[in-house]
Parts: sequence; C-alpha cells; structure tokens
Amino acid sequence: MCNLRALVVAALLLHSVVALVSAQRSSQWKTLSGDAPKVVARGGFSGLFPGFSSAAFNLALITSVPDVILWCDVQLTKDGAGICFPDLLLNNNSNINEVLPQKEKTYLVNGVSTKGWFTVDYTWDGLVNVSVIQGIYSRTNKFDGNLYPILLVEDVATQVKPPGLWLNIQHDIFFSQHNLSMRNYVLSVSRQVVVNYISSPEVAFLNSIKSRVSPSVTKLVFRFLGQDETEPSTNQTYGSLLKNLTFIKTFASGILIPKTYIWPVTNDNYLVPHTSVVLDAHKEGLTVFGSDFVNDVPLPYNYSYDPVSEYLQFVDNGDFSVDGVLSDFPITPSEAIECFAHLASNASGQAKPLVISKYGASGDFPSCTDLAYTKAIADGVDVLDCPVQISKDGIPFCASSINLIDSTTVAQSSFSNLTTVVPEIKAGSGIYTFSLAWKDIEGLTTTISNPSSKYTLFRNPRFKTGGKYLTLSDFLALAKKSSSLSGVLIGIEYAAYLAEEQRLSVTEAVMNTLSKAGFDNKTALNVKIQSTNSSVLMKFKEKTSYELVYKIEENIGDTLSSTIEDIKKFADSVVINKASIFPESEAFITGVTDVVSKLQAAKLPVYVELFSNEFVTQAWDFFSDPTVEINLFVSGANVDGVITDFPKTAARYKKNPCLRQKEIPSYMSPIPPASLVQVITPSYLPPAEAPNPVLTESDVIEPPFPSVTAVAPAPTGGSTVGVSPRPSGQPKIAACFFLSYLAMAIAALFLF
Repeated sequence: MCNLRALVVAALLLHSVVALVSAQRSSQWKTLSGDAPKVVARGGFSGLFPGFSSAAFNLALITSVPDVILWCDVQLTKDGAGICFPDLLLNNNSNINEVLPQKEKTYLVNGVSTKGWFTVDYTWDGLVNVSVIQGIYSRTNKFDGNLYPILLVEDVATQVKPPGLWLNIQHDIFFSQHNLSMRNYVLSVSRQVVVNYISSPEVAFLNSIKSRVSPSVTKLVFRFLGQDETEPSTNQTYGSLLKNLTFIKTFASGILIPKTYIWPVTNDNYLVPHTSVVLDAHKEGLTVFGSDFVNDVPLPYNYSYDPVSEYLQFVDNGDFSVDGVLSDFPITPSEAIECFAHLASNASGQAKPLVISKYGASGDFPSCTDLAYTKAIADGVDVLDCPVQISKDGIPFCASSINLIDSTTVAQSSFSNLTTVVPEIKAGSGIYTFSLAWKDIEGLTTTISNPSSKYTLFRNPRFKTGGKYLTLSDFLALAKKSSSLSGVLIGIEYAAYLAEEQRLSVTEAVMNTLSKAGFDNKTALNVKIQSTNSSVLMKFKEKTSYELVYKIEENIGDTLSSTIEDIKKFADSVVINKASIFPESEAFITGVTDVVSKLQAAKLPVYVELFSNEFVTQAWDFFSDPTVEINLFVSGANVDGVITDFPKTAARYKKNPCLRQKEIPSYMSPIPPASLVQVITPSYLPPAEAPNPVLTESDVIEPPFPSVTAVAPAPTGGSTVGVSPRPSGQPKIAACFFLSYLAMAIAALFLF
C-alpha cells in the first residue's frame, strides 16, 4: 500500500513529462501575461469526489495541467484553526448532523438569518469525527462512505503539495463578529506555507492584508458576486464596483468574476455578445479569472452540451482570453487549454475514429433534416447517415423513425386519423411513413429529439421545429457536394414487414437510388449499408459491393467464435452499444469485455453508439465530459468509429495534437475502466447486475429475405421481422486491457 507522499510524488512526476506543452503554446494566448490560462480546481476534483477531500485534491493533481492550482475556501473553527471547507455551514457538505445531532444554531450572515451547524461553534478537535460528503445532490454520493476527514489548510499545503494554492476568504466580517481574526490567520499561514492567491469578495479584508503579503509570491484577487449584491465594506453593488476597475487595482492584482459577467446569457439560455470586462481589466493591468465552471448543469445551447466548447469560448475566441478558470472538473479546462485551443479549422486529424453521424447533427437540429445534415458536414463528420423510410408511393427518404409521431407533429395535423396499430413494429399506435404519400410527408413539421428531457435537459429550443426531410436522392446529392465526407451510411429496418405487408421494397428503392446517383462508381463516396437484419445485408451482398454493416441492438458481454464467422458471411463491419464494451451499474463502469478485440481479430471493424453530449448519458467515470468518454473508447478500447448526434465533439477530438505527443499528458490518458467502483465502500456499492449475454449463431441467422410479390401470411401474434431473441450466457472480462500510468496513479489514489 502506498501513502499520500508516494502518490503526490507520482503525480508530480507525471506532470513533469508534459510541462513543456504550455511553454510551447504560450505565445498564442491573449491573456494579460501572454501565458496559458491557469486551471483552478475548486476543492480539488469536486465534481466527482466530495469537495475539499484528500481524494478530490489528489485526483485534481493527477488529471490536470502540471501547474494546476488547488482552491481552498477557508473557514475558522472556534479555536482559530483554518479548515478547507466550502461554506460557513457544515451541514450541507459533511455528516455533522449525524455525528453531532441537534447542535444547530442561528446567526446573522451578512444581515441574513441563517440556521445550521457553523464552524465557529466547534473546535478543531471537536470535528475530528466529522467527514466531508458530496454537497451537491445531483452528483453521486457513492464516495461518502469513505469518511474523508476535514482538512486543515496547512495539511493541504504540506501533504498534498499542490503546484499552486489559492485561499478564498468569503466571510471575514462574520468571523470578526465571532471574535476570530481571519486576517491574522491568513498572514500566519502565509508565513508557514506558500500561498499563491488570496481572494475575497470583501474590499476591507483585501485592503487589510495588501501591505503584509509579497506581491511576487501572493496575488490578491477581488471576487465579484452577483451584480445586484452589495459589497459589505463599501456598501456598493458589485455591478457598480465593476465600473471602477481603477479602484480595484489599488488593492488587488486581479479579479474573479462569474462567467456571465463575460458572456451574458438570455432568459432562454443562449449567449449574447461578450462584454468588454476582460479587455477593460487587462487595460488596467488586472488579471481576470472566470468562475462557476461546471460540467453537470445545462450549459447555454450554443455549446451543444459540450463543456470543452464553453472553455474555448473564454480562452480562444479571437478577442481575448481570461487568465484562469475556476472549475469543479479540472480535467476539462486542462484538455481544452492544452489540447484544443488554437486548432486551425483545417488542422489534420488522426485516422481513427471514423466519425459517423446519428441522424445528422441531431443534437442541434431535428433529426435527418437539411439543417441537421448541413450542420454535421460543417462540424467535420466523416460519414453522414440516412435511416431510410419509404412513403406510401414508394419514395425513399431519410427519417429517424418509421413512426412519424416520433419526429414530427403529424399527430396534430390533418393526418391524425391515420393512426394505426402495427404490432410487428411497436406496441401501441402510430402514424407510419407508408400511410402517407411523400408530398404529404415533406410538408410535415419536424421536431427535435429530446432524449434527456426527463432530466429537464432540452436541445436547441429555438430550432425545435426547424428543417425539412430529404429524399434519399436529395441526401445523396448533398453528400456528393461535400469535399470533406468520406462516405454515407444507409440504414434499413423493417424491410421484411414492408415487403410482405405493404408490398413496398425498400431494398430495391435504395439500390436503384444509389445507382442513379452514381454510387455504383468505385471512385464515389464509400457507401455503408446498415441493418439489424442479416437477411437485408445478404440481399445487398448478392447484388452490390457496398460495405455491409451489421448492427447488434442488444448489449452483449461476449460473442462466440462461430457467431463471428457467421457474421462475416453477410457483413464487413459491426455496430455495437457502448455497454457491450464497458458494462455499467448505476452509471459506474464495472468492467471491460473483449468483444472489440474478438471482432477486430476477425477483420471486422467496430463502430460504437451512441455518443451524446448531455452529461446524464455518460457514466460517472467520464467526469461529465463527452471528450473523456470518447477518449476511453478510442484510445482505451481501440474502436474504429463512433456514432454520435453531436459530431463536432468527436471531429474535434480527432484533431487533438495531444494524442500525437510521445508522452500522452495525464488529462488525455484514457481513464482506467472500473477504477471508480473500486473505491466505493461496500454499503454504497451499486447492486450487482446480471452479466450481459453472449451473442450466439441463433441470434444472427435469419430466414431469406421475402419477395415483395409474396402473399403475406395471416398474423400469428408475432412479428415477421420481430426483435431477435436475446442472447444468453456469461460475459468474459478481458485480462489484457492496457494499464496506463494514469491507471496506476488512480489506483494508488484509492488505496487510502
């Protein structure tokens, strides 16, 4: 077992490997100094572990830039000890109400009556049995059982040994009212350890220490709160103080402002043009730090739920760069600053992964519309997808679902009387594409998909009904006009039902349209035909030379060698779900399978779906960061392609210069799978789930594809193209998964 010192030494060694990166890129920055913006980790990696715990501080060191600064909100105990804790009140972020029940009191805090357990009522020794817990209830509480102790400021400095230490003094006046001198404490601790930054929202406090600290060692930063809130020592609002930066310069060398001071947001959560505050502050010689950066809240829709895009808006917008960011997820600004800032629009990328759209850029616009497809091409997608549906009059077109209710307002239209029940397709009723002619379908109003709406996460509401459907012919014409695409993916489902029951041959319609569009020519774009039905792929294999992609809908834990041989008879590549590689339980990765390596050993490329940007779609292991998730599947599991409804995120990942470095930096090293679940104490562990089944021959072999002229048999209560029987069996855990240096460092973190 290693100790804290060993872990910190390991983290610092890892940082030294990549320290040169910032120096090489510094001249491009529009910060006050010209250096790269600083990453400040609020309470360490508080977006995952309980903030201000040893685990949170050390994970921040391991996964961030080499010069990461650890942020400590300083509170004083009854006997004057300084602790790192996010609030005056202990009850929201610790278990004090369980350790010391019925000890709450009521005090005035900045004139507001506040009830709870206050630090000023307990000596340091009295808090020895109190542990920090996750104080933000939307985040996982699974690590609370580790009983991480509250830390003294001195312990963070001397034991964790951060490259930089930032002390924030939020309530000097309150402590003075309780006969405790924050000024004396801060000056005393500054003589014992190196403090790089001291911030406060109270002018009087910063004025009281400015002559007692060395500006070459310790920078004083004035923290702005809400613009309408009142600064207690000047009785001015923070909004009015912002207009007098010359005054701020008399006692501080920098300012810390909420990010909305810089990029304001409308009531419906869209950005408006940036203010001049950063440029104005730089003119006064003040550094500017932005605050309130977190990955797990609804970001302005302009960012498409991508936190890296948000950071880039603040550090690489062409006009200015903030001098630092305060974040609960320090890995994200680390990768944004060091790997994605200053990327040229024509920057070359690595070959893998192939970026395949899911209904175009359907995270930003209604699925399979002209807007979604145009956006996907502009975002750098490699392969543009069209799930083909067919109209009553036999016109093939692109739409995400055969049931028009799923993607249009048809149920509120004059066609609402066409509702019917088709058990072969779904339980319940629908209005299906084969019930309307194309001229009627193209006039429907499309609607954007909101797969995370139950979490109140919605997509681009200003364009929730934007765009028009394209025929397959128009889709192919659009694809041919693009110089950046490498291919198209044509999805075909329910073909047997359409042939037998509706006398519509979607397979023939697709082949004819592709041929007329010139896609028989070997020099044209690569064509991929995807289906969950082997009979569909066999039909294309008989008549075409397109790449045939078999989609495995079920989550699987393994596949038999004989099954893979059967797949090779009708497919050239395979699509699987993310859980077939990294199974999860309660959003924690529990292991890794060898499905990818087995398929690739048989010369079957593996494409994986679905990669979305909404943080609720990602396991906790990915830190609410879609780039971290993509990185594990590509750099860790070596998948050949990613299928995504936000292609911009994956396309940018491919251009990442950090992946081409001889030593991959820690913030771009794949997170070791199942590492987090190992640190959860038994009483907090998610329940064990049944392993995903094994894919067998019977799951993939189907009867021959029916002829359109065949007479449909009488219904038997089952589907003619129904869902394949679920595989059964036990998963097999791969024993040879690459263990990076980061994996060993994180493993060491969990040992104490």
